[in-house]
Amino acid sequence: MAATTGKSTKKPARSLAKKRAKKAAASSLTQLRAATTNKPSIKSVKKPAGKQRTKGAAAGSLTQLGAELRPPASPEAAHLETAPNPHPGDVYLVRFTAPEFTALCPMTGQPDFAHLVIDYVPQKTIVESKSLKLFLTSFRNHGAFHEDCTITIARRIIAAAKPKWLRIAGYWYPRGGIPIDIFYQTGAAPKGLWLPDPGVASYRGRG
Repeated sequence: MAATTGKSTKKPARSLAKKRAKKAAASSLTQLRAATTNKPSIKSVKKPAGKQRTKGAAAGSLTQLGAELRPPASPEAAHLETAPNPHPGDVYLVRFTAPEFTALCPMTGQPDFAHLVIDYVPQKTIVESKSLKLFLTSFRNHGAFHEDCTITIARRIIAAAKPKWLRIAGYWYPRGGIPIDIFYQTGAAPKGLWLPDPGVASYRGRG
């Protein structure tokens, strides 16, 4: 009976050792699989992080959008901001219309009013509209002739956004019965560009 009992106690010991060995092997296999599957997941996290930093940098460069700001004291103090062009491979027109543009006559200090139509074809960047609005508003207490105001606006947009093409139409309301309208463009319009009429009627009590 003692011999039988000895055999029965040895078998469970051997089976327990085998179970422990299998468990250890399974554990090491699980760790190996986890190590190999973790490598791609690290790479997939790094790529989106880079894209998010790029987008954040572009958005962070716009300091005026969404902020409460007073109009700049002068056109020189104004800052035109730009954002990346979402469709740099396409030729398309961006139009800004400012029907209530105001400046001052440099000689009399009296207000001058104009209806501005600004058309441009973006290249790498587009003009952020709030910064443009603040820039145009900065002329309200600025004394300059119609010609100077119109061309200065065009040149500032060109310097900031470097468009492929730009034109500006300044329809100024008359002083002394004579309207002085200013038109400027950088050159011939790009081929294939849809260029609508400015939509401002010839002067007959323009309004």
